[in-house]
Amino acid sequence: MIEYIKGQLADLTPTYAVIDCNGVGYLLNISVPTFSSLEGKTEAKLLVHEAIREDAHTLYGFINEQERSLFRLLIGVSGVGANTARMILSSIAAPQLEQIILSGDHATLKKVKGIGSKTAERIIVDLKDKIKPIGDTLILQQSMTNEVFDEALAALVMLGFNRLQSQKVLKKLFDSEPSLKVEVAIKKALTMM
Repeated sequence: MIEYIKGQLADLTPTYAVIDCNGVGYLLNISVPTFSSLEGKTEAKLLVHEAIREDAHTLYGFINEQERSLFRLLIGVSGVGANTARMILSSIAAPQLEQIILSGDHATLKKVKGIGSKTAERIIVDLKDKIKPIGDTLILQQSMTNEVFDEALAALVMLGFNRLQSQKVLKKLFDSEPSLKVEVAIKKALTMM
């Protein structure tokens, strides 16, 4: 399983990015918010979701864990494929999408191209309990999802700690000390778990 790809940004369009990682170009399908975050950059680090089927091996890239988590939740809903999930995330920013699902706002969700009323209702019914309210959110603010935060989070998860709990602890740490180094963040987080 590929967690992320980091390297030179070889090509960028609103629908895909090509990242050159040690001479291998990886094509990752992206959303419009990810495209906006990458514009003007020469290097990129994208979190990855792999979709492996008999006829295709497709990579989807995300600028932060918030977007990837919502993508994974969306594709778990019956009738919502990867391209539909990407269309939803391109049309509605991830924090707004979370609020739409929590508040049961079918009307806004139906405005997305390709989403009918049944699909909108299914998304809300299936995901309402999987997304936590704001105080407990699994979704992080854009400013917090920097490389150091991501690396510290990945390390804590690999050590066996719960992802949501690790995110909360790291959020507290980075709110008080935004310039923490990875090793220091991990050590401090371990004392707080």
